[in-house]
Amino acid sequence: MARLTEESKNRNEAAIRAAMERILKGDLPPGGKADLKALASLAGVTRTGFYPKKNRDGTARPGAYQHLAEEFERRIEELRDAGEIVDPRLAQIERLKTQNAELKERVVARDEKIAQLTEFQTLAISRLTAQHDEIERLRRQLTDSGTVRRLPGAAGPIAPFGSCS
Repeated sequence: MARLTEESKNRNEAAIRAAMERILKGDLPPGGKADLKALASLAGVTRTGFYPKKNRDGTARPGAYQHLAEEFERRIEELRDAGEIVDPRLAQIERLKTQNAELKERVVARDEKIAQLTEFQTLAISRLTAQHDEIERLRRQLTDSGTVRRLPGAAGPIAPFGSCS
């Protein structure tokens, strides 16, 4: 495998830093996240440079850009701790979770209101039914008993007592 020249390593580091700034500002590629995969993609480098390597004798050595990967992850954590969400998808998820909780509260409140109104409707209908039954009973009592007489109606328009006309 070919080794990186100092010039290409510097050029790649500059591209990685530029991509890091873009991601930290929230400018992500479509479908991308704020992660090393997106960083490598935007910078045009392979991800393998971000991870430690093993020598032939089994000892570990840092990857060519491992220090930049650690800086990137540290800066993302700092932003998250400060309450800023770099990844727009995460911001959308948080917004949807909040909206979902609000909608659940509204549904519970509406269900309670519907239950109250249904109870009131049942009570009102039963009262109206009882009143109707009482009116019908009184009407039957009126027609069944011969003791109640109707008063004669007025023969024509006459002035009431004490009228000034």
